[in-house]
Amino acid sequence: MIEFNTQIEQYKHWSLEIDGVIATLKLGVNEDAAIQTGYKLKLNSYDLGVDIELHDAVQRLRFEHPEVRTVILTSSKEKVFCAGANINMLGISSHAHKVNFCKFTNETRNSIEDATSFSGQTYISAINGTAAGGGYELALATDYIMLIDDSSSAISLPEVPLLAVLPGTGGLTRVVDKRKVRRDHADYFCTLAEGIRGKRAVKWKLIDELVPRSKFTEKVKERALEFAKKSARPENEKGILLTPINRKIEEDRITYDNVSIEFKRQTRIVNLTVHAPKGDLPTTTESILEAGANYWPLAMARELDDAIMHLSFNELELGTWVLRTSGDADQVFAIDQTLVQNQDYWLVREIILNLKRVFKRLDLVSRSLVALIEPGSCFTGTLLELVLAADRSYMLDGSFEDSDDDPAMLRPTEMNFGALPMCNDLTRIQTRFIDDIENVENIRNEIANNLDAAVANELGLVTFIPDDIDWEEEVRIAVEERTSFSPDALTGMEASLRFAGPETIETKIFGRLTAWQNWIFQRPNAVGEEGALNLYGTGKQSNYDKKRV
Repeated sequence: MIEFNTQIEQYKHWSLEIDGVIATLKLGVNEDAAIQTGYKLKLNSYDLGVDIELHDAVQRLRFEHPEVRTVILTSSKEKVFCAGANINMLGISSHAHKVNFCKFTNETRNSIEDATSFSGQTYISAINGTAAGGGYELALATDYIMLIDDSSSAISLPEVPLLAVLPGTGGLTRVVDKRKVRRDHADYFCTLAEGIRGKRAVKWKLIDELVPRSKFTEKVKERALEFAKKSARPENEKGILLTPINRKIEEDRITYDNVSIEFKRQTRIVNLTVHAPKGDLPTTTESILEAGANYWPLAMARELDDAIMHLSFNELELGTWVLRTSGDADQVFAIDQTLVQNQDYWLVREIILNLKRVFKRLDLVSRSLVALIEPGSCFTGTLLELVLAADRSYMLDGSFEDSDDDPAMLRPTEMNFGALPMCNDLTRIQTRFIDDIENVENIRNEIANNLDAAVANELGLVTFIPDDIDWEEEVRIAVEERTSFSPDALTGMEASLRFAGPETIETKIFGRLTAWQNWIFQRPNAVGEEGALNLYGTGKQSNYDKKRV
């Protein structure tokens, strides 16, 4: 089982140093500490275990260190920054693991860019050696790239000429869309196995600055301080500790404090329920800070994030996730009001940004998502996003027979109208009504109101509203039908339908790159007996099928 929970003291590959407003993340991969057996992580190459630590470090810097304004990414090894994803790991990994690995690394790089754009915590790269493939892609996720000027250090994206695959972590998209490299220059760069160094790398905008070895450390700190001066991160604020997540894994269920999961392995279904908070809730910035990682929206989001990652990597055949909520909708509404009222406070801002990233991960999951809105549900505001993220939703019209429960309700809040955008930079409501501004405004006018099934259906917030006579049968048929379809076709269909509207760097990376890499990872030219991934390092030449498809 792949474990995503970690703590700094458990890191095997990264070290974190804090010096006032500057943090330095140094990559020093332990080549004998791979997450799987069968390969060594030489030359600062990475596997999923290395990236799990990086993901954790990015989160900790945002929550535990409000004083940090600039983060330097560099290597603790001489003459090598990062050789990218470990090739032998890719060669022996299952197709599913390779694709999930690429998706996870992309989500981690996106979180780095998110920290730079929204948290005032700017990442810069200090490339003190060779940066190849995913190593250069790691640098591309930062806002400023510095390369040491010597006879050997270079940057490269050698996947096409050496491995018959694509750069798996957004390299192609970031080169042309983020760094604005000319298409012809990018074409040459991406087919040059040895890469580019020196003045050409600067001229072609592949890096920002070339620095002599004798001045490298000094210049990196100078640039870090320059970026720090532009940040609005708070001064003299105390961070919170991201304590370990409380989780119990059993054969047919996983239990967190705020999320519970039940497996139906025979029908390949996951029942995932998010529970509303109970008891008194923090209402001031002081009490939110005191609650720390136990504050419900942060605790729930961390648990949901862990659940998504765990299920994605460890439960490949459970292809349909049924999403429910339970508890007091008024509690969720109160939480949303507190978040909106205090969104300028650094910790509340980080909590909202974390919610955004977790819901984005849910959007991107290769699973069918079905939301069920029943009596006792609390799909309010932040949790209404689960309904909007689902591929299909069913809301009970009224109550069940012989039940005293109140009818099922939905309740929008301010959180549904800008705080939690998708990868296309639109809210889920805007994406649902891509060319219907009037309907978006109609829903906005219902903020704080409980909407029964008839009203929710009229507003387009749900797909179907069966009554109690048809509910069980209609839901059962829908879910069973879903599990009967080809998982491959469903993955492609769902990914194509989820992101209507404008294209962004993120939608390009996940929509285009993930689809193409998914296909290329199954082609004989890459993974066949004479494919590049299998023959890499053997000295043998790949025997490519030369037909274009």
